[in-house]
Amino acid sequence: MELELAQKMWQPHPGWLNTASYGLPPDPAWEALQEALAGWRAGRGVWETWSESADRSRAAFARIVGVPTADVSIGASVSQLLAPVAASLPAGARVVVPEVEFTSNLFPWLVQESRGVQVRTVPLDELASSIDADTDLVAFSLVQSADGALAAYDDIVAAARAHGAFVAVDATQACGWLPFDASRADVVAVGGYKWLMGPRGSAFAYLAPALRDRMRPDAAGWYAAPDPHSSYYGPPLRLADDARRFDISPAWFNWVGSAPALELLLEIGVPAVHAYDVALANRFLAGLGQPPGQSAIVSVEVPGAQEKLARAGVRAAVRAGRVRAAFHLYTTEDDVNLALNALTS
Repeated sequence: MELELAQKMWQPHPGWLNTASYGLPPDPAWEALQEALAGWRAGRGVWETWSESADRSRAAFARIVGVPTADVSIGASVSQLLAPVAASLPAGARVVVPEVEFTSNLFPWLVQESRGVQVRTVPLDELASSIDADTDLVAFSLVQSADGALAAYDDIVAAARAHGAFVAVDATQACGWLPFDASRADVVAVGGYKWLMGPRGSAFAYLAPALRDRMRPDAAGWYAAPDPHSSYYGPPLRLADDARRFDISPAWFNWVGSAPALELLLEIGVPAVHAYDVALANRFLAGLGQPPGQSAIVSVEVPGAQEKLARAGVRAAVRAGRVRAAFHLYTTEDDVNLALNALTS
């Protein structure tokens, strides 16, 4: 689908530059969710149909990141999906993480310190060179939440493979605008409510078979079975033989809203979104006299930024005087101009 045609399926109020906090739903996702909510309210909804949206979402996500559907688990958050990975590390394992890393990909490792897991933090640009023979796992965000910095994915993976270390990636701020091959890592966890534009409470994890075999599905319930609908009651334990054994029971409406958004993103194509988003981000940077970058998320220092943006009705994150602006496929040049006029006036 042409990007220009697809953009008519969003209804943003002008000035939304904060997809790094949450994404906006396209019309098919919004309408599917409203229909499901109406069915719930009246008792006419069919929950099995709502539940099928989880598998539609899983299949679409797998295609977006280039992995088999059988290797994708669904859940509610990045930290929840990473928890069994962290728990599978042997006592004394050593983990390397960037020193400024979003805590959903830091706390799961730190909480294991009580049983001897050692976590070392290093500057992001030194991550690959900090992996050595003593490293058991390296964890990092593909795109940093704080400032949009891109990790050196190829270099980090190469260093990890050279030393036999596992690779755990949080791609929440990348998946949906940045093309990448998830299969190169061992686990890639993604929150679905930002660049994938689903409701908050939808999340995915690619779990490579070699890593998966070391993990225990401590949260297993009926939905972790090979056939969930024949696993409502009683023993014996029966678990799916693929990544679904790590699923948690789907919160229906999150997935009803996620599936159409993911399927539309597939129709548009992530490479087209990437080109569009980064071009807008660089237009914004140029307007502030900054050099171009490679990210859809930018962070710039502008005195009085919070007040200036608020007066203009621009919604972006402002932290310690730095503007974090995020540009996605429903952002327009008018949105960029509105922000630039506010910040340079």
